[in-house]
Amino acid sequence: MRDRILDAAEELVISNGFHASTVDAVLAAADASKGAFFHHFSSKADLGRALVDRYACADLELLEEYMLAAEGASDDPADQLVDFIRRFEESAHELVGDEPGCLYALFAYERVPEAAGLSQIVVDAICAWRERIVAKLQAIDPRPPNLEGVNLAALADHVFATFEGAYVLARATGEPDHVRAQVAQLRRYLELLLGR
Repeated sequence: MRDRILDAAEELVISNGFHASTVDAVLAAADASKGAFFHHFSSKADLGRALVDRYACADLELLEEYMLAAEGASDDPADQLVDFIRRFEESAHELVGDEPGCLYALFAYERVPEAAGLSQIVVDAICAWRERIVAKLQAIDPRPPNLEGVNLAALADHVFATFEGAYVLARATGEPDHVRAQVAQLRRYLELLLGR
């Protein structure tokens, strides 16, 4: 029942926002009772935290899955990083679906109550992306000339920001294909930067 409530809440929040998604609407979509809701969540803010926590866990699992697959395909850190981005590019349609949206951005923009501890979940996810990508960039030897003087943490954050921006672009225009196009552009940029 908990997962059913979370699934219904995630769909509603991506479509309407967190504040506009009432507990009653979530319960109707999940075909669940208030008793079931309060058995699993102490409040709507607690539901929000559970949503973001679940979303972050899935996001970080995908980060590791794609990075490990890229590492298995090559010993070269630059090639691994390009392949990692390519995997997101190739699966963009599946990941985005028909209703593009990212819970990180939605919850950040709506300023959901900080008592739920949501900001730290998002910051931890961003840091995990940054650390994984910076480690790849630091392992490139010899360092390509285009990478000299580049702030590696900022470049890693650029990868994350491109993903988030692609979701915003797709959501604003109603065209999910923007996500794949922006990730492809990011891959091409990294290929040039890394001499690939």
